[in-house]
Amino acid sequence: MNYQILKNIIDAELQRFQNIPEEEWSYKSSQEKWSKKEIIGHLCDSALTNIRRFVVTQYKENENIVYDQNIWVKAQNYQNVPTFDLIDLWKSLNYQIVHVVENIPDEALQRTCDTTKTESQVFTLEFIVNDYVDHLQHHLKAI
Repeated sequence: MNYQILKNIIDAELQRFQNIPEEEWSYKSSQEKWSKKEIIGHLCDSALTNIRRFVVTQYKENENIVYDQNIWVKAQNYQNVPTFDLIDLWKSLNYQIVHVVENIPDEALQRTCDTTKTESQVFTLEFIVNDYVDHLQHHLKAI
């Protein structure tokens, strides 16, 4: 995975975020749907979880590293965190991911990690890194 692609996504989104009014960040179309702030919070949770996956998988095979996204978003009450703070956290976590990914040795990319809550399903580190970027882009489209 070219870590420069991720850095370009982060930089472009940070520019785009500046044009989103505060009230739009907080708007919820329903109680069950996440606001833009909650989506950014979820992306922070994803970054935290994936940093752990990216590091641990380099030295430990098939570690089970999962999280319950809805519980994490609710428990952290992202809806009531200042938008600037969430964006700053998202930026910092993703720049850290860029740093971690650019330093993964090629021989570690085929090591595996279990990312599932129920029946064990393992993925290579290379897949998990690429899937992280796909997941990030999927949620950024919703913002």
